[in-house]
Amino acid sequence: MSENKPMNKSRREAMKVMLGGLATVPLMNLVGMAAAQAEELPRVDAATDPTAKALKYSEDATKADRAAAARPGLAPEEQHCANCQFVLADAGEWRPCSLFPGKAVNENGWCASWTLKAG
Repeated sequence: MSENKPMNKSRREAMKVMLGGLATVPLMNLVGMAAAQAEELPRVDAATDPTAKALKYSEDATKADRAAAARPGLAPEEQHCANCQFVLADAGEWRPCSLFPGKAVNENGWCASWTLKAG
């Protein structure tokens, strides 16, 4: 009877390791996929995208009329996509944006919905 306890313990340990390993696989995939998806997204075309036109999106914030549509949080000349709460990535020249689902915006861009990222 004493021989069954070590076997049961090793089965439990094996199950813990297997379940722990299985739980980490989806998390690892999410981390890798987020970076890959940001690079593969089509870029917002300010000339043809209706949302971009409505929000006055510009790939180059220095060419946008930020002063006329001043938003609270930062001075107009400091507002750009890289510090906007709607941008979904913290790095990269082109980043996904929740205002343009399935598309990427330039980190140096700007639109009339710019809102300072919290934190």
